[in-house]
Order: sequence, then C-alpha cells, then structure tokens
Amino acid sequence: MKVYISADMEGVTGLVGADDVQMGGRDYERGRRMMTEDVNAAVRGALAAGAREVVVNDTHSTMRNLLVEDLHPAASLVRGKPKPMGMLQDLDASFDAAVFVGYHARAGALGVLSHSFMGHEIEDMWLDDDRAMGEIGFAYATATALGVPVVALSGCDVACAEVAEWDANMRTAPVKYARDRFAARLRPADEARGAIEEAVREGVRQAPSCTRPAPDTGTHTLTVRWQSASVAQQLEGIPGVTRPDRDPADDRSAHDRSVRVSGDLPALFRLFGVFMGVAYALTGQAPYC
Repeated sequence: MKVYISADMEGVTGLVGADDVQMGGRDYERGRRMMTEDVNAAVRGALAAGAREVVVNDTHSTMRNLLVEDLHPAASLVRGKPKPMGMLQDLDASFDAAVFVGYHARAGALGVLSHSFMGHEIEDMWLDDDRAMGEIGFAYATATALGVPVVALSGCDVACAEVAEWDANMRTAPVKYARDRFAARLRPADEARGAIEEAVREGVRQAPSCTRPAPDTGTHTLTVRWQSASVAQQLEGIPGVTRPDRDPADDRSAHDRSVRVSGDLPALFRLFGVFMGVAYALTGQAPYC
C-alpha cells in the first residue's frame, strides 16, 4: 500500500484565525506544531492500515510549514515551492489512496478560514460550468482523474460536509465546528487527532476492496470568477482562455471577471497554478491554499 497525504493548514485542529496560519503571525509557530501533529495522526492511521510507503505534501502558502524534525519518521515530505502540481505534487497512479488533512471549505461558505486558493481574489470556481468547487472539489476531481481514490479528509465540519458532496462514502474527521469564518468550537486536540487517525485507518484499509476510479482523460471545463477584472483580462492572453461573461456591447462590463478554459483535469490543475501566479503579480495577494 502506497498512501499520499496532501496537508493544508486552515482546517487543522485548534486553528481559527489568520495569525494561526500566516508566516509571521503571532501564533504561526504554534500552528505549525498543530499541523504537524494532525499529519502525524494521519500517517499513523495509514501505517495501521498496512501502508508501506507514505508521502506527505506540504501545501499551505509557502509550503514550508510542517516541522521536518517532528514529522513521523515513516513519511517522506514534499516541501517548498513552486511546484507544478501544487497541492497534488508527486501524486500519480502508483498510489493506492490519497488523504486530505487540514482542508477548508470553499470561498463564500461559512466554514473556518474558508476561501478558494487565494484569500479574497477568487470569488467562485466551477467544474464543467455547473459544479461549484474550491480546493476540496478541484483536488478531489483531479486525484480521481489520475486514478487514485481519495479516502479521508480532516477539517472543520463545513469542509467535511463539502467533500461529502463529491463522495458520500468519504471518511471524514471534523476537528472543529464552525461558528463563523474566524470562530469555532474546538474538539480537544487528542480527541481530534484520534478521529483523524481512525478516519485515515478505515479509509486506507477499505481502499483495496473499493472500485478504483478509472483514469479520466476526457475534456473538462474550468471556470474561475475573480474579484478583479484586471486579472481576467491578463489571463485572456493565455491560449485557450476565454471570458464567458463578456458583454459584446460593453467591453468594460463590471461583470466581465470570469475566465474559462478546457482540457484534461491534471492539465487544468497545473494551468490553474499559472493563473494564481498571474493574479499574485497583479494584486500582490499570495496564494494561501
């Protein structure tokens, strides 16, 4: 068994505010410890289910958050940026299962530290025009397109409910219960990590008996609505990118803030990383993930 863990930070046990998750924040160092312990719980769960190899990808912000010296010794770590595939770097069809740790709800949801990849710049995202998504949905769809089943997720209760929209059989570990975007009722840390370990153990244990998703090489459509029309305008310079909200009678329409592009899912996921790089250059707002 070979298990892949994608680790974000906003959905980690005990964390509720920007100072918990942003480098330089007064509680960031504590947040790093909490994140590392949540990931270690997931690693223990994977090993208990029979995993012989565990790869962890640090996916938040600078992607240098996990405390290397405190990470479970059985896990190898993908650290730093840029990474062509971002939150799914090094994931391929050789893995038997994928796990999402510390994930959060999409932009607009009343989940703890909810957003979609960037703090404010991305308002909405859709797959194939009609399926709203954020990081959870995009990562889930891309992992399964690669032929890897996603078997467990930890985060706030809203994030757990969001992933159930993609897979009702997903094992989830709610580590906190949202009261607002920056407030939650927290599960005791030991209890939360026990829940993560159990969810991952059961998810990985069942993976071999489940129907493995067939690799998806079909064409899909990614649509992103930005806060700034300037970002949409610059992205239109990328071959294949169109602006679906454009009003032919008004080139300066205030609603012309969306871009659309088609391709296979892994290619779209990688191209979206380029989108964020352009948005960062224009707005100065770094991707949070």
